[in-house]
Parts: sequence; C-alpha cells; structure tokens
Amino acid sequence: MTASKNFDAPIDRRATSSQKWERYRDSNVLPMWVADTDFMAPPAVIEALHQRIDHGVFGYTNTPEELTRLVIERMQRLYGWQIEADWLVWLPGLVCGLNLACRSVGNSGSAVLSPKPIYPPFMSSPLLSERSLVSVPMKLVEQRWLLDLDALEQSITADTRLLLFCNPQNPGGTLYRREELERLAEIVQRHDLQVCSDEIHCDLILEPGLEHIPLASLNPEIAARTITLMAPSKTFNIAGLGCSFAIIADKQLRKRFKDVRKGIVPDVNLLGYTAAIAAYRDGDDWNQKQLSYLRRNRDYLVEEINKIPGLSLQPIEATYLAWIDVSAAKLENPAHFFEQAGVGMSPGRDFGNDQFMRLNFGCPFEMVQEAISRIRQAMLKQLPA
Repeated sequence: MTASKNFDAPIDRRATSSQKWERYRDSNVLPMWVADTDFMAPPAVIEALHQRIDHGVFGYTNTPEELTRLVIERMQRLYGWQIEADWLVWLPGLVCGLNLACRSVGNSGSAVLSPKPIYPPFMSSPLLSERSLVSVPMKLVEQRWLLDLDALEQSITADTRLLLFCNPQNPGGTLYRREELERLAEIVQRHDLQVCSDEIHCDLILEPGLEHIPLASLNPEIAARTITLMAPSKTFNIAGLGCSFAIIADKQLRKRFKDVRKGIVPDVNLLGYTAAIAAYRDGDDWNQKQLSYLRRNRDYLVEEINKIPGLSLQPIEATYLAWIDVSAAKLENPAHFFEQAGVGMSPGRDFGNDQFMRLNFGCPFEMVQEAISRIRQAMLKQLPA
C-alpha cells in the first residue's frame, strides 16, 4: 500500500466518542473543525501501545528516561538547541500549560498580551488566572499573518508581565522567520517580559525550504524568559493520550511553574508516554509522508477556495488548518451557513474575528474535495440573480 493510500483510507470514527465526529453524528455535516486529524497514528505508535497493553499492568508511572533523552536529542538535531533534562516539565496537555504559564508570571491583576485572532485558550487562560487580557492584532504582511510588533510594543504598560506567543501560528498558518523572532525577542528583553511560546505545530511545516526555529533557541537571554510548549499530539494524531511538555530554562521560572501545578494538574498517563516515545523514536519517516499528503490537500484547498466568489484564503506555511476570509460574502452567521451547507468548521468568532472560518484539512483528500463542492454550491446560491 502506498503512502497516499494509507492517508486516503477513511477511518470510521463514529461511535468512538470522538469529540470531532460526535458534534455532527445525527447529520450529514463533514466535521472539519477541532484540530485533530482523521489519519491513523503511525504503525510504530500503535505497535508500542499494543506491547504496553499486553504487559497488563497500568500503575503510576514516572517519566521514562528514554523519552527525556529523545526530546533532548530532538531539540539538538532539529534546531541546534541544547537543553537540559531538568528543563522539561511533563504535562497532560498543552492548554493546561498556557494556564500554568499565566499563573506563574506576575500576580493577580497583571496584564497578559495575546495575539488576536488566536487559538481560544490564549484568550481564556489569562482571565481564568485572574490576569487582564490585552489583545494585540495580527496583520497581513505579504500574504502572511504576523503579530503586529509595533502594536505589541504600544500595548505594554507597567502592569504587563507576560506575552503569549504562537509559532507556527494557529489559525493563520504562518511560520515565523529568524529575523522576526529576533525582533520579538528584543522587545521582550527590553521591556522585561516573560513569554509562553506555543510551538505544538512545529513538526507540521508544509512549505518546502522553511524551518521551525524555537524562540528560546535564539540566545540564552530569551531562553531565560521563555516557557516553550510542545507535544507530539498534533503531528502523530495522539492528542487523546494526553502527553505534552514545557521547556523552561530558568530555574526560578520553572519552580514557579511547577509549584502552581502541584495538586491540580495530574501526571501524564503511561500510554501517553508510550506513544510519545514511539512517535519521537520511530515516527519521523511517517510524518514526512503525512506532510506530502497534507501539502496536496493544502494546495488544492487554497486554489479552489480562491476561485469561489466571496471567499479568500492566504498561503498556509504550516499546520493543517485553513483560515478562510468570508467577509466579502456578507454572511449574517457564517458558522450556521456552512453547517447548513454540510461543512462543520470552527467559527472565526471563537478566535476573535467573526468574518473568518477555520477549516481542518487533516483528512482524506476525498473529504476535502467534497467539502469544497458543498461550499461552492452554497456560495453560488448566495450570489445575486
């Protein structure tokens, strides 16, 4: 079986309590919203899980030394970033990492800067942590969604303590270049801020020739101010197993982060660790095949969406998420409109802009084609006679 056929194969996720598919279980709506893919996990991951389950004992589990070693080696190999074992803090999810970061920096009432539009927990985490949220706009620069660094600097006050950053950007799909990261780091250092950098999509680079650069890898100064969040979950479709990690170089910042989580955030479960080891040890070749497949989906999607009157889509450098501009269509309720058309996307309002929709194209190509067909038919009916 070819790599393409592996990803083409439809996996029936109905009756599996899938969050993605349960939303539309009694309708003919294609679920293309929440960010997990419809691809089967790598064979190496599935085999490792079978072996662990066959062992038959599922007690309390320490972080495996092999996984720590794999992450350290991975950071060095991919990014030339030398990290230490004690910098790693393992978490059962990335969202709790965002919340812990907000509670680890500053005090009640401190200001947290966050991009907008952005993945919804960036907006909820500061408020849940008794911090004030200050949104900084993203702007379109040469077809790339970038954080407006001038607006960022103008938003900083004496109360500002933390910046939430996302790279690759969700929902815009931008991968930040070194010079862009260096300018951001300079602002952070000059204003004595800390950063929580969500880099969970770092292994999903679609544009050939581009590379992910962790913000904290730039220099020791910015590393000392940064909480980096990563996970194998998006890349290898193992989000349901709950295994993520923070990389925190600064000892005091790491201590605050770990202190805040005590008694509240549980440890990673043993199957999450098992899957992460297999993914990082044996999954990279599989991911290269996945990236080739996703590029095909992306190229088709960008071309076809931009042919449909009322819709537009900028190039997508990374992630399997498309941020579709529907503003020209003048839709009163875009999410409802597209659900009625048979395509369930994430409403842009959840990300801070109700004139966009986010579509997950991490699925068989045939499903992307069907989604485009439904969207096109619905939009053509919107045109004036």
